[in-house]
Amino acid sequence: MKVKTKSKKVNKAWLSDHLNDPYVKLAQREGYRARAAYKLKEIDEALGLVRPGMRVVDLGSAPGAWSQYLRRRLAPGGAALGELKGTIVAIDILPMEPVEGVAFLQGDFREDAMLQRLNEAVGEQPLDLVVSDMAPNLSGIAASDAVRIAHLVELAVDFAVRRLKPEGALVVKLFHGSGYSQLVKLFKQTFRVVKPVKPKASRDKSAETFLVGIGLKPADGAD
Repeated sequence: MKVKTKSKKVNKAWLSDHLNDPYVKLAQREGYRARAAYKLKEIDEALGLVRPGMRVVDLGSAPGAWSQYLRRRLAPGGAALGELKGTIVAIDILPMEPVEGVAFLQGDFREDAMLQRLNEAVGEQPLDLVVSDMAPNLSGIAASDAVRIAHLVELAVDFAVRRLKPEGALVVKLFHGSGYSQLVKLFKQTFRVVKPVKPKASRDKSAETFLVGIGLKPADGAD
């Protein structure tokens, strides 16, 4: 009974924080499905990553807030509907309500067959930008979770290396803790410019952070 009571208190506290969160309220007003849209917005505004005409892949896209933001950035006047200047392909293991102009694939990015479908959807042209909000189901066991997180980041980097233009960029979500420094090292080996970003929209008490890599290094890692 004590555990249940504690759980109820935790859930109540989380719900209260969530409902009073200014980014949650802003998302509701502006028509975004989640507050996560403002994390990508901050990263984009700081680094100028998204421009009309781009070809973009959104990994771990559900519920679709990042795809919504990308869609508005690629549209004249930032419209949520209508004309779209560019291409957005989204993928997630979870279902996602349609976002106008965004091609969505449901499946596991870790599976070769799904990766092949993504490659087919993207087509032959190289990409300008890959964004990844992918995160595993965390077990609470630090060592195990670190391995799962690292694997998803490594997959995103591998995909980016194979599909990005030489001057393209990759944004990934990761968490401070075990394995973080190794992932930063991987980014520095892969990209000419590496920027760690902790958006204001990311809760202070969360270990969540983001890494941005811009401009692929040659395959041998030389500048």
